[in-house]
Amino acid sequence: MNKFKIFSLAFVASASVVKAQDVKEAKKAVDAEQFQKAKSLLKSIIKDKPSDGEADFILGNVYLNQGVADSAKIYYSKGIEASDKKNLNYIGLGQLELDNKNTAGAQANFTLATKDMKRKDVDEFIYIGKAYTNSVNPDYTNAVASLKKALLIDPQNASALLAIGDAYYGANNQNEAYKAYRDAFTADPTLLRAKMQLGVLLKGAKSYDEAIKSFNEVIALNPNYGPVYRELAETYYKWGRNKPSTAKVNLQHAITNYEKYLSLTDYSLDSKMRHADFLILVKDYKSLETVANKMIAEDKVNPRIFRYLGYAAYENGNVEVAIKSLEDYVKVPTNKVIGSDYMYLGLSKIKKGTNAEGAVDQASFDAGIADIKKAVELEPLVVEELNELGKGLFGKKQFAQAAAIFEFGALNKESKNYLDDNVYYGISVYYANANKTNGAADAAQLAKAEEAFDRILVASPTYDEAYLYKGRINNLLEKDDLIIKNYEEYITRTTAKGADELAKPATVKKMIEAYNSIGASYANTDKVKAVEYFNKTLVLDPANAYASQSVKALK
Repeated sequence: MNKFKIFSLAFVASASVVKAQDVKEAKKAVDAEQFQKAKSLLKSIIKDKPSDGEADFILGNVYLNQGVADSAKIYYSKGIEASDKKNLNYIGLGQLELDNKNTAGAQANFTLATKDMKRKDVDEFIYIGKAYTNSVNPDYTNAVASLKKALLIDPQNASALLAIGDAYYGANNQNEAYKAYRDAFTADPTLLRAKMQLGVLLKGAKSYDEAIKSFNEVIALNPNYGPVYRELAETYYKWGRNKPSTAKVNLQHAITNYEKYLSLTDYSLDSKMRHADFLILVKDYKSLETVANKMIAEDKVNPRIFRYLGYAAYENGNVEVAIKSLEDYVKVPTNKVIGSDYMYLGLSKIKKGTNAEGAVDQASFDAGIADIKKAVELEPLVVEELNELGKGLFGKKQFAQAAAIFEFGALNKESKNYLDDNVYYGISVYYANANKTNGAADAAQLAKAEEAFDRILVASPTYDEAYLYKGRINNLLEKDDLIIKNYEEYITRTTAKGADELAKPATVKKMIEAYNSIGASYANTDKVKAVEYFNKTLVLDPANAYASQSVKALK
């Protein structure tokens, strides 16, 4: 009998160790971004041991990380009914409140999570810090404060150091993030994510070659650690994007490393979604459409599929599908909408509202502009994606529409197209008004166009064409003093370039325009000056009818 009791106790103890080990394995799977494996392990633990509240909490976190808040809430709510570590689930519920901008509700849940902590407990502080960092409405100050409480108790806790590094990184405090990641890896050399994050910092600083070296050091420690290949893929992609001469080679490296990442994680729906995100980055929209359709066959519920369908449909020319898919996605308050979602929705409406023949459906176009404005508010640098569209509209002589597109980039100094967008914006506004067949010129728009040319002259003082367009704009506004001022500045700068420049037919044409415009502006106030400038035109073009007739009229 005693022997049987001893055996039974040993079996129970062994089972407990196995369960604890399973939770650790699930955490490892989460860190390795093997989410399908993690969910399978955690569901098995919950089924076999309903009292394990930690398993519910971790599973809830997996679903929340994947953007499935409803499923996350189900497991957090179930977890608070467990007997072991149920308090952790209040932290999950607290993050859901943060995501809903209910800070008071979040704090109430965090208080419930910590009220029965023992003196040396730190996990609650670490998870609360992560909740503040990972929320869609992050609060890095409170994240750091909570994680400092954990480190005050256990200064060498690698998980706390990694988490505070993430909080500092989110707050753009690169120095403190670096120290925390370094210390986390020193405290636990098996914590590869901390080592990987050192490379992420280098990637963010555009030190792409050094970042790659850092990631390769992680691979040397464990060639089967999947997330590092994703970081490598993104690094090669960004390197190619920022240095076009390397684009072909680096893009191939990016694709190869991303495929390696997928092979080491899992081919779950979530991994396909991450794959779809990457296909968007590398602009492989045909593959994106294939992946999106496969995802629909597997799961018609996850809302992010609508994002991928919308992007792919727009790029592949099916704007109606794009509009419906993206409107279905952005209208749901719980979906994590990003700038690109509104940008593609806006682009789809604009494509629907314009055609190659120059016809414009103004209502559809304006709706598209409103969506792009939302995109820019969320992610200012999406303006870099609009330059090509603006040039397409400009080429079709849809100048008013082109101006509306270029204006976004013209106001963002950080955009790589800042100078180009300002030039096209100013010219588009000018031609939109110069080509009007009825109605007065739009003085407010023309004033903004002139401001664009002023910005150009600050960024590129040798762009003399700016003065030519400033003269043209003021011609439309009938401001004689500014017509004279700007055209004279153009003449002075062009003359300074020498005889070769002045002999070019295009330059001769512009000089004639300048002389005639100045002459016309002087005609009502200084006839002598007016005749002087018209005569300068006649030196260049003796047959110029406008100048000849003007001289006769003034005499």
